[in-house]
Amino acid sequence: MSGNTANKKREKGFLDQVDSKEKQMLHARKEEKRSEWRGFGTFGMVGWSVAVPTILGAVFGLWLDKRYPQTFSWTLTLLIAGLFIGCALAWQWIDKENKSMHEHKNKKDE
Repeated sequence: MSGNTANKKREKGFLDQVDSKEKQMLHARKEEKRSEWRGFGTFGMVGWSVAVPTILGAVFGLWLDKRYPQTFSWTLTLLIAGLFIGCALAWQWIDKENKSMHEHKNKKDE
C-alpha cells in the first residue's frame, strides 16, 4: 500500500508541474512579445551606463591634474571611481530588467 501512496504523490507532483508549465505558457502568450532588438538595446544600455561615468571621471581627472596637481593621479582615481559608479548603474539596470521579466512568477505564487 505504501507503494500506491508513493505513486499517487509522484503523480500529484507531476500534475502540479504540468499545471505550472501550462500557466507559464499561457502567461507568455498573453505577455507582450520582446524582440531581439530589445535584448540588443539592453546590452547597449548596460554598455553606455558603464562607459559614460568612466569617461567622465577620466576627463574630470585630467582637468584636475592640470589645475591642482597632487602626489597621486586624479585621472586614475576618478577613472576607477567612474568605473565603479558605472558598474553599479549597470547592476541596477540589469536587476530592474530581471525583476520585470520574472514578475509573473511572483504573481503565480500569490
